[in-house]
Amino acid sequence: MGVLSNLRGPRTGATNEGLPLSDVSSSSSSPSAPKRKWSNLLPILVALVVIAEIAFLGRLDMAKNAALVETLTDFFYPSPIPLPVEPKAPKKDMAVTRKEAIGFGADSCEKWLEREDAVSYSRDFNKDPIFVTGGDKEWQSCSVGCKFGFNSDRKPDAAFGTPQQAGISSVLRSMESAQYYSDNDLDNARRRGYDVVMTTSLSSDVPVGYFSWAEYDIMAAVQPKTEKALAAAFISNCGARNFRLQALEALERANIKIDSYGGCHRNRDGRVDKVEALKHYKFSLAFENSNEEDYVTEKFFQSLVAGNVPVVIGAPNIEDFAPSPGSILHIKELGDVESVAKRMKYLAENPDAFNQSLRWKYEGPSDSFKALVDMAAVHSSCRLCIHLATRIQEKEEKSLKFTSRPCKCTRAAETVYHLYIRERGRFEMESIFLRDGNMTLDALESAVLSKFRSMKHVPVWKQERPKSIRGGDELRIYRIYPVGLTQRQALYKFRFEGDADLRKHIEKNPCAKFEVVFV
Repeated sequence: MGVLSNLRGPRTGATNEGLPLSDVSSSSSSPSAPKRKWSNLLPILVALVVIAEIAFLGRLDMAKNAALVETLTDFFYPSPIPLPVEPKAPKKDMAVTRKEAIGFGADSCEKWLEREDAVSYSRDFNKDPIFVTGGDKEWQSCSVGCKFGFNSDRKPDAAFGTPQQAGISSVLRSMESAQYYSDNDLDNARRRGYDVVMTTSLSSDVPVGYFSWAEYDIMAAVQPKTEKALAAAFISNCGARNFRLQALEALERANIKIDSYGGCHRNRDGRVDKVEALKHYKFSLAFENSNEEDYVTEKFFQSLVAGNVPVVIGAPNIEDFAPSPGSILHIKELGDVESVAKRMKYLAENPDAFNQSLRWKYEGPSDSFKALVDMAAVHSSCRLCIHLATRIQEKEEKSLKFTSRPCKCTRAAETVYHLYIRERGRFEMESIFLRDGNMTLDALESAVLSKFRSMKHVPVWKQERPKSIRGGDELRIYRIYPVGLTQRQALYKFRFEGDADLRKHIEKNPCAKFEVVFV
């Protein structure tokens, strides 16, 4: 710039030309005097030059001008070299001011929470799988390490039967009715000391139903109804603990012709393929041997495969298992037989009404039916391992190591909550976030969809379902519910009672965990 060279004063050999006569005279008589005067004027000259320079650079911003002044000042009046300063520890308190939050970006709280809420469990289930004594299968496709078998060198996490030694969960697994096997009743099983109950009840820890896409071709095409009899029956246990034989006889008295292939009231040769035989009847008598909630056996699902209308005696909540409204007939008690017989005759004589009962075969079953049967896309043994691994982690989360997690982040006037989500049938959790200004059910669904879409997630049932009802690649949510609910609660009973109820749950359960059911 030429500024520094001009500030250094006259060079050696310069003349006194231009000085007043008195100054020249003084200079001749006292050689040191001019030097002292120049030295005294130097700070003033520095200031003038600096001001001129700043004016010249007027288009620079104030921060740059200030830096220039500091540079020039330090050149003439250098400051002592500062001592190194200890770096400050990162703040844990996220209630920072708006000024402090500048530069962190809109997702700063999310990034901070993912780091601070990151948990490291003491057990890696990939290296140390859940081990259950009994069986002989290793579930390679399970989302958590899962092994069954016998190993005398290793203490299992669970074993079938009771009692078990401390630290080993005792498991009850049965698909029989509790009316015949009292241990299968949930309350009785708990009293007997079972830690994990696996029965047909959707209220059990790990339900084991008779339904699955893999076992039953539920969406099989409807065949022509060629038999003269309206209904077929396959009943062999004539001592059932309900009124099913009396109901069969009452239907016959109401002029409903029934072909009976089973051991009870047999009038047809029973040496036939059951499903193939059923396909040619308009109705089938899906009469269970007991009336018990969720006890719905192959009798019902074979009727759905066959493409006829099931006439049901059994589970009082059989409508939960119906593929669509109006697709089944339910005899709840003997007094219902007359009205059911009348409905059977009406449907048989009116093709349009009968076809309406089977409409689900062409358009697909209801979302509630799909959500129910999709559960079985993950084998019950795998679901047992997921249940056990989840309990192990939940127990560890009660330690101080985990209770100190922040689970939320407040910056300026906004609070971000850290939540976790997984698909039913999966084990690993994924992070999602909700802001306190938009803590709504719609926002929760949006956050869940956004997360799984970004992962290009494929639902667990995708390969199990028949192609006709797999749908496209778009994810649709059927239910979101807290981890730990039974399937009966999750599918039929639990609902957040509005946005306020969701907020209350999240505030009461730091780092709340949810499961999602896609349809």
